[in-house]
Amino acid sequence: MGPRLRGDDSECVENIVVISGTRPLRRWHWVHKWSSIVCTAFMLMLCITGLPLIFHHEIDDLLHEEVKAAAVPAGTPAANLDQAVATVLAKFPGQVPHFLIWDRDEPDALMVSIGPSINASPVDNRIARVDVHTGAFLDSPDITGRFTYFMLKLHTDMFAGLPGKLFLGLMGILFCVAVVSGVVVYAPSMRKLRFGAYRKDRPRIVRRLDVHNLAGILLVMWALVVGFTGVINTWADLVLKAWQYGQLAEMTAQYRGREIPAKPTPVQDAVDVARKTIPHMQVAFVAFPGSIFSSKSHYTVFMRGDTPVTSRLLKPALIDAETGKLTDSRDMPWYVSALFLSQPLHFGDYGGMPLKIIWAILDILTVVILWTGLYLWLKRRKPATGAARAGTPAGARPIEGQVVTS
Repeated sequence: MGPRLRGDDSECVENIVVISGTRPLRRWHWVHKWSSIVCTAFMLMLCITGLPLIFHHEIDDLLHEEVKAAAVPAGTPAANLDQAVATVLAKFPGQVPHFLIWDRDEPDALMVSIGPSINASPVDNRIARVDVHTGAFLDSPDITGRFTYFMLKLHTDMFAGLPGKLFLGLMGILFCVAVVSGVVVYAPSMRKLRFGAYRKDRPRIVRRLDVHNLAGILLVMWALVVGFTGVINTWADLVLKAWQYGQLAEMTAQYRGREIPAKPTPVQDAVDVARKTIPHMQVAFVAFPGSIFSSKSHYTVFMRGDTPVTSRLLKPALIDAETGKLTDSRDMPWYVSALFLSQPLHFGDYGGMPLKIIWAILDILTVVILWTGLYLWLKRRKPATGAARAGTPAGARPIEGQVVTS
C-alpha cells in the first residue's frame, strides 16, 4: 500500500515524493538534494543579476546619455585610425593606446582603450569613443558607476576577481549536477502521474512540488546550456592565459627579445595588411605592441566573420611593427573558440530582442524552480514531527524526510 497525504501542509511534508527503495535512486536523491542546497543561493543571485544583463544595452541607453556619431551617407569611408588615436591622446595627455575595439552593436563608434603605460593593467584602462567616419572624439564614459556594471561584477566574480569567478564556476557545475539528478529523481513519479501534472486540489506543498517539477523538466535543456556556458565563461581568464603562453608565444617565438619599436609602423597600415590578407573577414580588435594580447614587436589584428556564428570567432594576424609585414596568422585553438561561442549562448544576445525576451522568461522560470526547491527543503526540515502527527503507513519507512513503502 502506497503512502497517503494526511493533515495540513506541515504534516504531509515527509510524504511529498515517493522514492523507491532502490539504493541507486536513493543516491540520486541525495545528490540532487545536496547539490541543490549548496548552489541555490548563488544561483538565485546569478539569475537575478543576469536578468538586467540580458538587456544591458537597452538599460544603458535609457539611463545614460552618450554622444552619437554623426549621420553620414552609406559608403562613407572610415577615418584614418592613427588620426583617431591621436585625437584621443590629445584629450588625455600622458596616456598610451593599448587596444582598438569595434563593437558589433555600435558600428559607427570606435573604442580606444588607453592606459598610463603599455605595461599597466588593462583592467584599469580608460575607454574613449571616437566617430568611426570623422575621427572626432565623442566621449569617455565612466562605466564603473553604472547599474549594469555593478550587476556584471556581481554576476561574473562577486567583486572577488579570479577566485570569485572560479567559485561561481563550481556553483555552476553543481547546478548542472542538480538539473541532471533532478530528472532522474523526477522520472519515477511519472509512473503514477501524467506528465506535467498539477494537483490543484492537494495541499500547498504538493502544489509547490508540482510547479517545481514541471518548470524543471521544461527547462532542462536550456538550464544545462546556460549553466554549462556560464561555467566556461568563468574560465575565461585561464583560457586566454593558456592562449597567450601557448599559440601566441609560438607565433612570436622567433621575435623574442626585441623591444617595442621607437617609431612603429602606423596602426592603419597594419590593419590594411590584415584586411588584404584575410579579405573575407572584418576587423574586430587591435592589440598594440607590448600589450597583453601581442608581443613587443607586433600589432595583433583580430579578425571576425560576418555570420551569426563566425562573427563570434576571432582569427589573429600578427603584423611586424617595424616592417609592417604579416608574420603569422592562424585559427585560434578549439578551447578559445568554445569560450567565444559560449558567451552569446549564455546571455542570449545573438538573436535580437525576441531572443532576449525568451531568455528573460526562462530566467524568471529558473528563479521559480530555485525558490520552490528551497521552499520544499525548508518544509522538510522537521520530518519526524510531521510523521508523528500524520501517522506513517504500515510497512513504510522514512528516508531523507520522505516516506517510502517497502
